[in-house]
Amino acid sequence: MSGGIDSSVTALLLKEQGHNLKGVTLRLWDYLSEGCEEKETGCCSMDSILEAREFCRKLGYEHHIVDIRDEFKATVVQDFIDEYLAGRTPNPCVVCNPIIKWDKVLQKADEIGCEYIATGHYAKIEEKNGRWYVTKADDDSKDQTYVLWKLTQDQLKRTLFPLGHYRKSEIKQLADERGFVRLAKKKESQEVCFIPDNDYRGFLKKRVPSLEQQVEGGAYINKSGKVLGKHHGYPFYTIGQRKGLEIALGKPQYVLDIDPVSNTVMLGDNEDLLTNSMKVGRFNGQKYQHLEVGMRLMVKIRYNTKPSWCVVKSIENEIINIDFEVPVSAVTPGQSAVFYEENDVVGGGIILK
Repeated sequence: MSGGIDSSVTALLLKEQGHNLKGVTLRLWDYLSEGCEEKETGCCSMDSILEAREFCRKLGYEHHIVDIRDEFKATVVQDFIDEYLAGRTPNPCVVCNPIIKWDKVLQKADEIGCEYIATGHYAKIEEKNGRWYVTKADDDSKDQTYVLWKLTQDQLKRTLFPLGHYRKSEIKQLADERGFVRLAKKKESQEVCFIPDNDYRGFLKKRVPSLEQQVEGGAYINKSGKVLGKHHGYPFYTIGQRKGLEIALGKPQYVLDIDPVSNTVMLGDNEDLLTNSMKVGRFNGQKYQHLEVGMRLMVKIRYNTKPSWCVVKSIENEIINIDFEVPVSAVTPGQSAVFYEENDVVGGGIILK
């Protein structure tokens, strides 16, 4: 429970269905202990934790706080830093869900005698032929299946997603009708939970001593290798970026490639971002345990994009080679590639190139 509307209405719905509930809130991060000046916001703040506890009190069930700040920093936050330093663009929610949220909450569930865990994610869970998998929510604009592809079979079979059959507007209405008017109007955080100001570059600079001095002054280059100018350091850019390049070349330019070894950032035209293929590693199967050569599936390459048709061309040493039926733009190493069969998540992996 985060103290927000989605996890709170999840609890309301389950209680009305007759379930015996216990609330769990994870203490993941705080700015005071990290020596940061920013005000705490969102699901990681003490205010949100206390709001979750008060909500549980009103509904008449136990509330537990699990302090895993050290594990969160050592896994999710460190992976976030390491990926940017490797020239890739991470998705911390994808990392956090299986190894922090699900693993730690299931451990707590076993400790306090709970059979299932439930979250406020907009998704649904299905089971077929002995395989458990997530499938898209009814509210396509809020669907969160993209960040759930790493959940394991053991995790999925013990998970409930009560909000999967609702639209966001209906969830707000449910909270309002049950007297939780303030909750229905509460603003939602869209940022990475440990970066409330959404300035990941500033976060990297604070967390990695002398990073600016190490990477400042690298070269912008074009596709031919010609030096176009200087940049502020390769970790501060991402594939497809156009704004904030601080270089005038007479026409809009986009980041095409990032090389951490040479500290170079390749620029080019928008059409140069188009590609017919990509490589995917670290695959986790959901609906199917493995992908097979020749499979025709839909694939999403970032959270807020529509899926594209693709074909599994080959699989070599656990590296999946994908061909797109229509070229796609800005395939970004470090992001997730999530494969769908209609609304069902077949599985997903990390984009390599």
